[in-house]
Amino acid sequence: MKLRLSSCLWLAAMLPLAACSTTPTAAVPDREPDQYDADDVLLRDHQVPHVVVKEAFLTPPTPEDNIDSPASWIQDGKRMLVASAKATDRLVVYDGDNGRRLRTVGGPGTGPGQLRRPNGVATIDDRYLFVVERDNRRVQMFSLPDFVPLLSFGQDGLQQPYGLWVRHRGQGYEVLVSDAYMAGEDAQGDDIVPPLDQLDRRFRRYEVVQAADGWSARAAGTFGDTSAAGAIRVPESLFGDEAHDRLLVAEEDVPTGTRLREYDLQGRYRGRDVGAGQYVAQAEGIALMACADGSGWWVASDQFADRTVFHLFDRTRLEHVGSFAGQATGLTDGVWLDPRGDARFPQGVFYASHLDLGVAAFDWRDIAAALKLPACAR
Repeated sequence: MKLRLSSCLWLAAMLPLAACSTTPTAAVPDREPDQYDADDVLLRDHQVPHVVVKEAFLTPPTPEDNIDSPASWIQDGKRMLVASAKATDRLVVYDGDNGRRLRTVGGPGTGPGQLRRPNGVATIDDRYLFVVERDNRRVQMFSLPDFVPLLSFGQDGLQQPYGLWVRHRGQGYEVLVSDAYMAGEDAQGDDIVPPLDQLDRRFRRYEVVQAADGWSARAAGTFGDTSAAGAIRVPESLFGDEAHDRLLVAEEDVPTGTRLREYDLQGRYRGRDVGAGQYVAQAEGIALMACADGSGWWVASDQFADRTVFHLFDRTRLEHVGSFAGQATGLTDGVWLDPRGDARFPQGVFYASHLDLGVAAFDWRDIAAALKLPACAR
């Protein structure tokens, strides 16, 4: 969730696998590109056990975009990739098999198809894309592959939305959205986390259905634990597993202890946390590799500023089974795992945002081999 700046100077030092972009960077005003913030957590300063997995590709770097979250879909048998660009208020579309940048969608504004600070994205059924807009305080639904805006919702309740998870529900979809509303800022300009008893609306539930005259959405409740153990002080990423009635949500609040918390799909905290012994920097993106027999692995990012560590947890027992880092991938926010095979990625592909510049792709075969994971039937 924290903003970063990148430029050719930083690229030269940090990105051996990517070429330097000559695109102007005036839209990204955060800081000098060759320095870290004083509070940045660097993997090089910590002994975190992990293996190194080489990236299959890095998309061309575009520092002006501030890329946050990826998602993929299949179009005419071809894997496509989309990512949110927070600073330029648009979506960037890539070839999902080689990372080639194809086009952009959207632009700043409040109307249909326009965006303001897009963050979390999710595709479903290879037909629809849902995009969270932090500064428009809404979720927007698009059709794929044409990106026609179909619906926007949440404006009457959301205050500072970031992440989402979408699942089938009846004849339509259920969309769960995280809301990082705060209680103002302190004298240093840092967010003030609301009192525990005000954290019961950390997540909002929406039902999205199609009728003869188009799509509509209705609010279907809120949830959030208010106990010291189960509350989410700083929310963003969430992902569900219907087979195990499980929702994992990232607690990004470092002073409390960044980790994943386990809820059920009704929104009740189950009293169990995941990764308390593994996370060091900040819990961010969450994805699931689901196998047909109910087994599989959760993959979740630990946002070190230089190189992200991705922790894997057993799908059923939630036990840590290993961690990996890329050769270059760092500062990861959103992630997306597409388990479907094609000629390029026969066992699926894992995408992760990279240094706010673009998206990194990892071949699942490389991850499985490095961590000695068994085969996964899907």
